[in-house]
Amino acid sequence: MVGIPARKRRRLSPTKSDGSVSSPSTLKLSVPSRVDAFVANASRWNLEQDYETRPRNSKKKDKENTRLPIKTAEGRVEQLVLADVKEEGEDSWLGSDEEQAPGVQEPVKVEVEEPKASSKQQILEAKEELARIASLINEDPEEHVGGFRTLAQLAQSTNTTVKNLALATQLAVYKDVIPGYRIRPLGELDLTEKVSKEVRRLRTFEQGLVSSYQNYVKELAKYAKSSRGSVSKANASLATVAINCACNLLLAVPHFNFRGDLIKILVMKLSGKRIDKDFVKCRETFELLFCGDEDGTPSLDTVTTLTRMIKAREYRVDESVLNTFLHLRLLSEFSSKGSQNQIDKAAPDDAVNGKKPNFKKEFRTKKQRKQLKERKVIEKEFKEADAIVSHEERDRMQAETLKLVFVTYFRVLKARIPWLMGAVLEGLAKYAHLINQDFFGDLLEALKDLTIHATAAVDDTEGDTSNEDTQTSTRDATRESLLCIITAFALLEGQDAHKAAASLSLDLSFFTTHLYRSLHSLALNADLELSAKSLRLPDPHCTSPSPLPSPKINIQTTPALLLRALTSILLPPLATHSVPPVRIAAFSQQLLMSSLHLPEKSALAIMGLMGKVVKTHGRKIAGMWSTEERKGDGEFDALRGEVEGSNPFAGTVWEGELLRLHFCPGVRAGYEGIEKGVLHIH
Repeated sequence: MVGIPARKRRRLSPTKSDGSVSSPSTLKLSVPSRVDAFVANASRWNLEQDYETRPRNSKKKDKENTRLPIKTAEGRVEQLVLADVKEEGEDSWLGSDEEQAPGVQEPVKVEVEEPKASSKQQILEAKEELARIASLINEDPEEHVGGFRTLAQLAQSTNTTVKNLALATQLAVYKDVIPGYRIRPLGELDLTEKVSKEVRRLRTFEQGLVSSYQNYVKELAKYAKSSRGSVSKANASLATVAINCACNLLLAVPHFNFRGDLIKILVMKLSGKRIDKDFVKCRETFELLFCGDEDGTPSLDTVTTLTRMIKAREYRVDESVLNTFLHLRLLSEFSSKGSQNQIDKAAPDDAVNGKKPNFKKEFRTKKQRKQLKERKVIEKEFKEADAIVSHEERDRMQAETLKLVFVTYFRVLKARIPWLMGAVLEGLAKYAHLINQDFFGDLLEALKDLTIHATAAVDDTEGDTSNEDTQTSTRDATRESLLCIITAFALLEGQDAHKAAASLSLDLSFFTTHLYRSLHSLALNADLELSAKSLRLPDPHCTSPSPLPSPKINIQTTPALLLRALTSILLPPLATHSVPPVRIAAFSQQLLMSSLHLPEKSALAIMGLMGKVVKTHGRKIAGMWSTEERKGDGEFDALRGEVEGSNPFAGTVWEGELLRLHFCPGVRAGYEGIEKGVLHIH
């Protein structure tokens, strides 16, 4: 057999430089040396680390899903699947195995800005958020007091539409949440005393409501001020929304806190020169507030603020602002008379000659007196619980309001503000039944001065008829004098003439004479029936024709004012049959003569007035239609300035023959009715 060669053994450890082996073979070690080597190496082993590094079989059960199924927008019911969240181990607070080297910098993370939502998307999101917060507040206001601050924060948005929506939402929320009483601030004693949990919760809600409401009113005032001057379209819309919110709050919760701030917002708008929708809205709000005010306090605050503003602006306001005083409830509820300085106290209903009669005291036992006292206490508590306004308190508020109104009217009369005379004179005519005798005399003197001033203005412009400005001033002065006459006789009707005759001399002959002198000039005015709204062709002979300006004295036409004045003189409601026959005859002569020159509608109105005069005073003036029953001597002087000196019974009604041939059938029929009334008397 062929022999197999033996294997060559290779030396694994390198040889030393001298050719010897680096380490002796372990096969040649003795037993004691092996044990020593084992013990030496075992002291360096980490048995726990080896156990931790061994692979384990994870048998964790899947986490149970305890959430309920949900219904999707498509209507399907699905189970919500939880995302796998990697839980951190107990040793997560230890550092990671791969620690960063001290020299290596961590890469900088660049934050990518998310694209901003569009304006339409912002508005939709704001609507949803506002609706959610408003519903939470309405459900439980005491629990969600912080919702007021959230709504205020949404109102600070840069989007104007979102601001408007936030302001309107706050308005709706406050109108629903505000209680029916005024919240007073808490004092030191209230803060230190012990109260129940419910009371503490209610106080917290009330103080939070008042604080948020105050900030809201301040925001409304700030936005409302931005409407002055030339502003952008966004600011103008924001100011309109703020003014509308203030108007709604003043009408909805006039009893609540910060009513004066809301009134200032509206008065600030009324003080401007521009008359727009916001101006009209503020004026109508005050009119509704005056009509619906039961206790008189809101009306007093409003009138006080308005009078201060009018005085501060030196009466440079629109006349419609003064016309708001005509809607005060004291016109129909207040019974006492007053002036700019004082209010007369009303006498009791059972008073005799200003003195209350003495009644015999009714006998009551001790038990009855005790029961009566307890009943009064209970009735008082019921009134306080029902928030019933006492008549004494309301009368006191209305008396202060009436004094402020009279002060404003009298100041305007003294200053002779032309654009406010109509509102003042109409107001005095409305308030005539509330003016006492002392103030009545001062007003008559002021009205006389105004009438004389108007007459002087007419006389100055009679010579110059080419200037259109003079014609306009003449027409305005005539209307002003007519209004003074109407107001004077309205004041007389408001006073009880029979009771006041002994203490006050009521002589209005000056106004009667002035109207008698003005009849001819009024009849010859070709533009008597024209107003600013009348359609009219321009005068071809005028070099620079201009439309008639809108009357600043009164919106009524001049013939309407003339008829009111004539009715007050010839047919007074209080003492119709006490009119002197000479006055009736003189005015009848002048009216029939003037009707020949008046326009058609004015002539018809005069014929109607003369028919009433003949029906009432026919026996006094029937002699003017018959030459055989003439009572006077001499001649009738139609141009005489005095009524008594014109000698009206010395003339006859010759104008009737011309009125029978008048071009208007209505005028002809009207005069025939007058003659039938006179013949019926004979």
